[in-house]
Amino acid sequence: MTSRRQTRADTVRNAVDEAFTAAAGQAQVGRDRASELVDELAQAAGRVREALDDLRPPTAEDARALRADLRSLERRVVALEKGTPTRAAKRRPAAKAKAKTAKKS
Repeated sequence: MTSRRQTRADTVRNAVDEAFTAAAGQAQVGRDRASELVDELAQAAGRVREALDDLRPPTAEDARALRADLRSLERRVVALEKGTPTRAAKRRPAAKAKAKTAKKS
């Protein structure tokens, strides 16, 4: 085999090929970093959205649900003040009695 001496054109061609290869590698790094930045921005936007949702005033449906809970608590307090057992209190002794009979057996 005879070794071929590189011409100036071959040297320039090799230098251009190396430059394109290096640029392509750097472009991939840039794309990867850009993708990471987009992911970080999306996560930050999600956190901001959650914070804003927590700060917004309650809706009419939220207020209705709170009023219903409040009425239920008022009825329980009135029943406790009168000494009338509530539904939950009525169920508890029955459960305790069953547990005692199960232990005796």
